[in-house]
Amino acid sequence: MQSLAGKVAVITGAASGIGRALAHQLAGMGCHLALADIDAEGLEATASPLRRESLQLSTHTLDVSNREAVHAFADSVLARHGRTDLVINNAGVAVSQTIAELRYDDFEWLMGINFWGVVHGTKAFLPHLLDQGEGHIVNVSSIFGIVSMPTQGAYNASKFAVRGFTEALRQELCGTAIKVSCVHPGGIRTNIARSARFYRGIDGKTDAAKAAIHFDKLARTSAQQAAQAIIKGVQAGQPRIMVGADARFLDHLQRLLPASYPRLLGKFLNKK
Repeated sequence: MQSLAGKVAVITGAASGIGRALAHQLAGMGCHLALADIDAEGLEATASPLRRESLQLSTHTLDVSNREAVHAFADSVLARHGRTDLVINNAGVAVSQTIAELRYDDFEWLMGINFWGVVHGTKAFLPHLLDQGEGHIVNVSSIFGIVSMPTQGAYNASKFAVRGFTEALRQELCGTAIKVSCVHPGGIRTNIARSARFYRGIDGKTDAAKAAIHFDKLARTSAQQAAQAIIKGVQAGQPRIMVGADARFLDHLQRLLPASYPRLLGKFLNKK
């Protein structure tokens, strides 16, 4: 899929961050868009500057954790656009809490969006892609789907699950014209830290605002840069798309020291 002009791209989590940046960059490349998010106001803010006669654009207020809603969304997209070429399951949320104190309802909320949202989006559009005989599914995991971090047990669980699910799907579709990519962003300057359910940091404190500021200092990659890397990965047919120098570093660290990297990261984090 080197040329995206005239293709139809589906993006969840399109109201902000990487999803919004993907929408704007793909539109600039002549790609038609079906944009979804639970945040209707943010979704309109993404879509409004993109509306023009030459671009087929639809917006869909959607809770990706709702299976029936996602399948209805897929039907709506196909009715509106006639086809789907690129499905980017991007919607995600975060919870920061130790596993000992993590509430079940927070865990279930996060898994419903981060993991089941990916499963729902994949399952809803895959039959069409199989009938069509071609397409590309992009599931957004995280560098936290490769390395684990304290107070991120729920987030790690969801992103490791996305990685395993996506890699299995890729193997099942081997030999077809349907490509599958798993995206592993490092620290990206988006609103995910500010919208997280934040309870406890690694220092035992619970100041969400300070945690978001700290995250912004560590996050070196902008949403626009992340979107650019994802699109390049799609065009190149990359099965694993690493986003950011920090993601690439941590990926190499995990490969080199799979058993001892947690201790090294623990020392680094305790210095902060």
